[in-house]
Amino acid sequence: MGGVFTGWEVAGRDSGTLPGRARTGAVLDNAKLYGWRFLLARKINQKKRKREWQMVERWEKLCAKSSKKVLGLNSGTSYDGIDAAIVEITGWGKATRVQLLAYHNYAYSTETRRLIAELFDPGTGGVDRICLANFYLGELFAGSALGIIDEAGLSPADIDLIGSHGQTIYHLPSPIKVEGIPVRSTLQIGEAAVIAERTGITTVADFRVRDVAAGGEGAPLIPYVDYLLFGGDDQRRVIQNIGGIANLTLVGGGLGPGEIIAFDTGPGNMVIDGVVNRLTEGRLFYDRDGLIAAAGQRHPALLAKLLTHPYLAKQPPKSTGREDFGADYIGFVLDESNKFELTIEDLIATVTAFTVETIARHYEEYIVPRYGMDEVIIGGGGAYNPTLLRLLAARIAPVPVRR
Repeated sequence: MGGVFTGWEVAGRDSGTLPGRARTGAVLDNAKLYGWRFLLARKINQKKRKREWQMVERWEKLCAKSSKKVLGLNSGTSYDGIDAAIVEITGWGKATRVQLLAYHNYAYSTETRRLIAELFDPGTGGVDRICLANFYLGELFAGSALGIIDEAGLSPADIDLIGSHGQTIYHLPSPIKVEGIPVRSTLQIGEAAVIAERTGITTVADFRVRDVAAGGEGAPLIPYVDYLLFGGDDQRRVIQNIGGIANLTLVGGGLGPGEIIAFDTGPGNMVIDGVVNRLTEGRLFYDRDGLIAAAGQRHPALLAKLLTHPYLAKQPPKSTGREDFGADYIGFVLDESNKFELTIEDLIATVTAFTVETIARHYEEYIVPRYGMDEVIIGGGGAYNPTLLRLLAARIAPVPVRR
């Protein structure tokens, strides 16, 4: 029996239903009626408790296992597809060991990307569209889970747990007052109940909301994993994710789990991808291999203008998203670029330099002076942009940069 864990709530896949009132051809008196209802309620409660105990027992057995096969699902702010991975996890805390068993990226279709993009805009992302997309993406995530299980030569019964991040469609980490109450919020979709139902595997989801509810930013999401995987020696190491948004985690060199530094540095691929998509009228979604940027020259005046964005002056901890660097900001970039009559190559070179500069300046201001920095490891889609990596390596030399 699969189930869904969101925060601390647990839900099974099936539920009992109350039968209608019994009729015997005569009107039951109140005593008999209430007695019948009591017996029904007790029977139903017994079944419910049995299901709950079965779930608890299953969870206890899972926690007691020394090694677990876990399937992870994620779609980032670039919304280009679903990353699916199966890992074998052994141990606990700093003794945790992780072995990758299988990985695949299931690309979204052009139509799915358009559907998701509509949800980012309050003008087109109505509640009906969000409701539909939540379950539609749940189906896609479930299909990706079953696909990677098959590719790995496993069966659903071999998987102990699914962890699904979902697809972020809106992120508001700064408090907004509603009736005098400061409210932080974030929203990810890709219904976990659908994943559990289609796969039969217990599914854990909605990771960001608990951190936001506790007063956190909800991003970056995986600093603790970075700590476990990369923080075990004396090297001060920055794990730099360059997805739609770029974020860093500083680990190693004796930093404990409570001393990890992690925050969003600003745009990663989001502005580059958005400008490419607009200028090619939707024909391209990104600058493949950084070839467009490599053919151009950055424009100093435009770059200086972009670097005045207020997010860059905020103190960590902080996080950002499409609300700061999405469609409206891309429109601003294009309007500013028109003042200089730039070629597409020069404009893409400039926004690529913008990503590089925002990352490097955060190192210089918040990491190097206080902690030092021995190495940078790049992850995310930006790790496959040779132009971006070359520019970043040159900008922060002699600190080595690797994927």
